[in-house]
Amino acid sequence: MKNVTDSFVSLGHWPSAGSFGLNTDILATNPINLSVVLGVLIFFGKGVLSDLLDNRKQRILNTIRNSEELRGGAIERLEKARARLRRVEREAEDYIVNGYQEIEREKLNLRNSIGNNLERLENYKNETIQFEQQRAINQVRQRVFQQALQGALGTLNSCLNNELHLRTISANIGVFGAMKEITD
Repeated sequence: MKNVTDSFVSLGHWPSAGSFGLNTDILATNPINLSVVLGVLIFFGKGVLSDLLDNRKQRILNTIRNSEELRGGAIERLEKARARLRRVEREAEDYIVNGYQEIEREKLNLRNSIGNNLERLENYKNETIQFEQQRAINQVRQRVFQQALQGALGTLNSCLNNELHLRTISANIGVFGAMKEITD
């Protein structure tokens, strides 16, 4: 402490003729220099530092406010998304239920349609069988009639003379013509 007071005393002994000198006593000059620098910094820098801190505080508050707004918007969007998800899930469940009901209806319609088609095919088959039976019976009748006619003609040819034979043929042609008209 004595050095500090000595340095103030030595300031009074400096020549005032405008000369500039260096004080090489480090212990005496550092606290004085530091106190002067700190005093100047505190006097002039207090406003700047206060402004810097206020600006920083405002930026932090603005960032917090923006973050809160973004958070609120995100929460709102999340709730909307959840509501939409619930709605879509309900619609999906409805589609699934409706889909199963539609499948059951289609199965029933398909079974009914297949039953109707099988019934129609069975009727068509029976009609076809009856038609083929009738056709076969008609063919057999025609062959039997032709064979009987050929047999009768053979018998008549062997028993008749030419004149009687010609009359019989003419009569038979007339009978066949009449029969053909009846069958047509």
